[in-house]
Amino acid sequence: MADTDDQKVLFYDPELCSGCSYCMLACSYEHFKVLDYELSNLWIYPDPQRPFYYIGIHCSHCDDPICKAACPADAIIKGEDGIVNIDQNKCIGCRSCNIMCPISVPWKNLERRVSFKCDFCKGDPKCAKFCPTGAITVKTRKEARELANKLILKVEAKKK
Repeated sequence: MADTDDQKVLFYDPELCSGCSYCMLACSYEHFKVLDYELSNLWIYPDPQRPFYYIGIHCSHCDDPICKAACPADAIIKGEDGIVNIDQNKCIGCRSCNIMCPISVPWKNLERRVSFKCDFCKGDPKCAKFCPTGAITVKTRKEARELANKLILKVEAKKK
């Protein structure tokens, strides 16, 4: 695969998140045409260690996705654009991807009996588009890594 630095990914900045969960509603509406937190492909949770801060969980579209390696049906595809998708027609609903993902991003839809995860909204992520605070943005993989490193350093400095 070509150099991944220029591939687009989602970047979440907890310093900007208000916890409004518009991102979750935009996601569920884009994919299921209903406003339902349970049908979102990303999640915002209150941070138990920091009041008024939130943890954002979303697919990182990993360079080498373990969910893809774990899928016995070869239903998970990583495109040239770097986006990792689940082919719902091939998915057998075994949940191997759900279990193997380090942050448990893929989730099994019990009604459809297959797993779902972020598909980057075909290049126009609605979570980022409708985030009122700019906590979720689209960045290149290189930019996201640099910003994540800065956030880590900032958090570490606050601990001292």
